[in-house]
Amino acid sequence: MNKMDRAREILKKYNQTHIKNLNEELVEQILKIDFEQLQELYAEANSSEPIENDIKNIEPVKAINPDKISKEELENYIKMGEDKVREGRYAVAIMAGGQGTRLSHNGPKGTFMLTLNSEEKSLFQVIVEKLKSAQKQYNVTLPCYIMTSPENNDETVSFFEKNNYFGYPKEYIKFFKQEEQPLLDKQGKVLIDENGLIKFASDGNGGIFFSMAKNGIINDMKKRNIEWVFIGSVDNLLVKYVDTLLLGLAIEKNVKIATRTIIKNSPYERVGVLCKRNGKVKVIEYTEIPKKMRFAVDETGEMVYGESHIMCNLFNIEAIEKASTKELKYHIAVKKSKYMNEEGKVVEPTEENCYKFEKFIFDSFCLFDEIAILRGKREEDFAPIKNEKGIDSPETAKKMYEEYIAKKV
Repeated sequence: MNKMDRAREILKKYNQTHIKNLNEELVEQILKIDFEQLQELYAEANSSEPIENDIKNIEPVKAINPDKISKEELENYIKMGEDKVREGRYAVAIMAGGQGTRLSHNGPKGTFMLTLNSEEKSLFQVIVEKLKSAQKQYNVTLPCYIMTSPENNDETVSFFEKNNYFGYPKEYIKFFKQEEQPLLDKQGKVLIDENGLIKFASDGNGGIFFSMAKNGIINDMKKRNIEWVFIGSVDNLLVKYVDTLLLGLAIEKNVKIATRTIIKNSPYERVGVLCKRNGKVKVIEYTEIPKKMRFAVDETGEMVYGESHIMCNLFNIEAIEKASTKELKYHIAVKKSKYMNEEGKVVEPTEENCYKFEKFIFDSFCLFDEIAILRGKREEDFAPIKNEKGIDSPETAKKMYEEYIAKKV
């Protein structure tokens, strides 16, 4: 059976016969897709059990608050972290697979430009400047691994080359692509894009472990004797990519994973919260948190489930290897996405019309009995750029960044 016939047979078997005009590129897409898995994910999207049904097995986590430990203890954590960085056992990974669509920016999100203290800089430049600062402070060049997407990889690499890697040694920056999953409409049919091909979306930040293994990144880390990798997002101006306090805490507590959190600013803030479920640390997304947990407060009036996951995660290389061999759960998001219908007409939907399947990095936490949780501060750790205007916008992030820098000077 030739490829074309095999593709037609697959489409018939999995009820995808709305795809008719097959060409070589489309056939290759069809042959690579795991339609059996897609069918299972679609079934799950329509039968998922709410978290509140298991609320009896959920309890709060305990975070270490730096303001409530001794100066001596704090300095000891930092020194342990700094020593490990100086030894060249530390690396940084940046999740930069997204486009700046919500910012009305035409290109990879990391290429988005801001005026910070009267100087025009891209998000990528801000990150590299932090690496250069660490290079000077600790007399070591830290490897930096940037996860792109098939959609933005070439443009991202070109941007770095055009800007001469912002003065950072080129051999210490490596790019790798994350995986993708097809988008399904609410009837379980794969969406077709305006070019007549199957429409894909990235498989979420939790796919980073598999992508690292597939693209030789873990092997590269091992060759460089890397022990610890900080994984952060491209769009938070205040991320401490070289987080010596978090690193020292992880070493002292003898854990393989550590994360820096902040307290939610209200029960309604759109961030995931850490908890323990059946004794293991996990994160419940803001879309899934039950009302009873959302509004619970302790005797001091502080939110019981207020430790927010802000994508500031530290992984031992052993944890990365282990997670790369595990099939993390797919989460389902309902999205709005334009598509080509069976008549060949491109449709721009007015409401959510499809399912996106993505893995979340925090689902790796439960692979280990314990992780270290360090409570940070919003004004020092979290200035995300998500929206064009209003909350979590370039305007709010710029203000927080400039205020933080002013305090440090």
